[in-house]
Amino acid sequence: MSDPVWRPYCQMKTAAPPVLISGAEGFELITADGRRLLDGMASWWSVCHGYGHPHIIEAVSRQLRQMPHVMFGGITHEPAERLAARLVERLPGDLNHVFFADSGSVAIEVAMKMASGYWRRHGQSDRTRFLAFDHAYHGDTTGAMSLCDPDRSMHARYGNAILKQVHCPLPRDEETTCVFIETIQQHHHELAAVCIEPLVQGAGGMRFHCPKTLRRIRDACDQFDLLMIADEIATGFGRTGTMFAIDATDVVPDIMCLGKALTAGTMTMAVTVAGDRVFDAFWSDEAADALMHGPTFMANPLACAAANASLDLFETEPRVAQASAMEAQLRRGLAPCRDLPGVVDVRCRGAIGVVQVEAIPDVERLRKRFVDLGVWLRPFGDCIYTTPPLNLPDERIKQLCEAIVRAIETGI
Repeated sequence: MSDPVWRPYCQMKTAAPPVLISGAEGFELITADGRRLLDGMASWWSVCHGYGHPHIIEAVSRQLRQMPHVMFGGITHEPAERLAARLVERLPGDLNHVFFADSGSVAIEVAMKMASGYWRRHGQSDRTRFLAFDHAYHGDTTGAMSLCDPDRSMHARYGNAILKQVHCPLPRDEETTCVFIETIQQHHHELAAVCIEPLVQGAGGMRFHCPKTLRRIRDACDQFDLLMIADEIATGFGRTGTMFAIDATDVVPDIMCLGKALTAGTMTMAVTVAGDRVFDAFWSDEAADALMHGPTFMANPLACAAANASLDLFETEPRVAQASAMEAQLRRGLAPCRDLPGVVDVRCRGAIGVVQVEAIPDVERLRKRFVDLGVWLRPFGDCIYTTPPLNLPDERIKQLCEAIVRAIETGI
């Protein structure tokens, strides 16, 4: 009999059996047979404070007893109101309006609705397309897929089943900036917004870019009257060494998406935050001008309680400073990889360490090797990377790096 669970991102016919996890504690995953694996992925970037932090457990438990969920249509509650106010206080510029969603992909869909709705309310209903970048990844739902790289992403084979957007290289230098500007000049009349993953393109290959790239994008958006969407679902909440990746710049996007570490890995929730300009376009006496979106579990009180508790920890513990300091530790620990056969590049930013290789012939075999080395890492494409909890102690960072070096030394 085949496996009743249809698993993500794998060919079910040939994939190795998944690792059965029975618990998680601190920085470790506990397998059903009693092994402890150092989690170098923070469960896809989300477990920013480690597993089982008592402050988060207490907050969620208290909320569970009081009110685990209510619909958010026509009803509100204190955890959501407080969380929105706290996020607005931390975000740059006039990002003052928080719309709750239930996953990062949905937050992107909401951002796309906001952007196209903005132009429709300004009498430019033809501006419905989006400009995104080569190697972009913005999620797995239909609209979000259309923003991903149409040729290199995991969604390339969907072809005509998804919307057609505009893609071009990131404006990293003079040449690519010229291409970017030319692309906007050609399409600006039909574009609603430019969408960018600030500083780090994640699932598109763990590619980094500098703050000047974001400045070029913002300037072009201003010049051609386009909205700018910052997808900080992966980079938000300390991951790149500042609270938000955009904080390393003087750029303020018109719309910003947050998720993953928002609830510190306890449960799913995301937000789409709009600036005053976007929000004001929907401010009307006409019901038809409302933003027509409302996930059943938006602003779930349990998730809001977890997110508020996580923000408490960012305020009371040096979490962002720890993430920033981790960059130097990862650089030192992964430096030996530079001299190993098959290594193309080693790069680190904040609490992200990446070893890019020429190829990974058998990714399942490599993942098993890491399990045998006592760590949980999930290489993909041509990248072996780690995004550990932000408060991972120095000796555990060293353990992760040594496992990566050893795995490459013994042959990928």
